[in-house]
Amino acid sequence: MIKKGDLILLPMFPLEIVVYPYESLNLHIFEPRYRELIKDCLKEKINFGIPFYRHGYPLKHGTIVSFVSVAKSYGDGKMDIKTKGVRPFELKRYVKKYPGKLYPGGYIEELYWEKDGKSELRSAIRNRIEELYTFMDIPKWPEVLDKDFITFEIAHKVGFNKDQEYAFLKIISEVDRQHYMLNHLDQMIPMVKEAEEMRKKVQLNGHFKNLIPPMS
Repeated sequence: MIKKGDLILLPMFPLEIVVYPYESLNLHIFEPRYRELIKDCLKEKINFGIPFYRHGYPLKHGTIVSFVSVAKSYGDGKMDIKTKGVRPFELKRYVKKYPGKLYPGGYIEELYWEKDGKSELRSAIRNRIEELYTFMDIPKWPEVLDKDFITFEIAHKVGFNKDQEYAFLKIISEVDRQHYMLNHLDQMIPMVKEAEEMRKKVQLNGHFKNLIPPMS
């Protein structure tokens, strides 16, 4: 990690996914340049950045990630690693090669973000997710919902599309993120229920039906 004024030059690992602070992320590392990146992180005890890579280039916002552990090493140098999101950043300039390295880098500004939300909004989100998961017959309840969670911890559990995931990452206020998530769930749950009713109707098509005609 190299500081240049208020900017930090950080190793970059661009991926076609949005990563959030507090999120645990498992990665399979196989390319030589990223194997070098992980070895440097281990040796120098530094973090790296994961910008959201879309349409052929890294977008402006991403998340700084810390290395947690190597879950498995392979004889050919590949490895499975565990990481955890730390904080969001704004990518000011992307460089294809970190100085003297195979992997890319980027000049970033670390972004401030709020953790404190409202308990009533947290409860409302929990209730909506329970309603959604029950209706969709999803048996695995996100364990993080059993505590005072931060919305970043469940952002991949509520059915955001990629654009929504990226927009969510850029929201500074936890209260604003809570409202964003609630609004999304309030719009999505009726659509999911409507789609399920349509699916049931399609399945019934062609079956014998016991219907009572209207009185004449």
